Amino acid sequence: MIKGWDAIYFRELLILKRRLTRMLASMSVSPLLYLVAFGYAMGGQVQIDGHTYMEFLIPGLVAMSSMTQSFGIASEINISRFYWHIFEEFQAAPISNMAYVTGEVMAGMTRAFISVSVILFLGLLFGVVLSYNFMFWAAVFLNSFVFASVAVAVAMVVKSHADQAMVTNFIITPMAFLGGTFFPVDRLPEWAQNFLYFLPLTHAAKAIRAAAFGQEPQGISFLILFSTGCLCFFTAFMFVNRAKD
Repeated sequence: MIKGWDAIYFRELLILKRRLTRMLASMSVSPLLYLVAFGYAMGGQVQIDGHTYMEFLIPGLVAMSSMTQSFGIASEINISRFYWHIFEEFQAAPISNMAYVTGEVMAGMTRAFISVSVILFLGLLFGVVLSYNFMFWAAVFLNSFVFASVAVAVAMVVKSHADQAMVTNFIITPMAFLGGTFFPVDRLPEWAQNFLYFLPLTHAAKAIRAAAFGQEPQGISFLILFSTGCLCFFTAFMFVNRAKD
């Protein structure tokens, strides 16, 4: 049913390989600015739950970057659809829609894991060493799975780059700043906490941060991320079917 996903994934890897140097530089800019502007300036003065702000910030940046980079595969899909018509060629090839979605989602997740590695390397340069255990990487995996699936679904719906930018500005960017990346969600009013509870990034940041601090992440966070990821993956599959029609 998903035969051929490796061809989709391999194509994206070839594109990634050609742009790797530029992408690594691009992935480093924003985290470096956040670390210098927020972490380094306040890192030794602000304490959050017994941890320095720099230690608090690194897991938040991991959650945010794995979201934005995995969602970034939507732009690659749009370029392929709007200019190179690669999507139409895939549809004409003996590759199922499930294989297409699987390959593109895995490509988005690969981008996310590369960006996370960049952040952890930068953290080491700033002297921050946390616990990057199995639960840490499991939370990163689920977070990137959610937003890579969202990216494929959105890429099938938008009609232009302007539409893509609108989705980013109204959904991804607010979530990046309000999902517990830069400050604890429990510092907000109760109504805001209740709203943010339904955002997947909130649970991703909570699980990633807990694992990085050597604590046991809450199972509900993993359950919500897994359920949301499966729902978004199925939605992406349905939208690919609709785009083909």
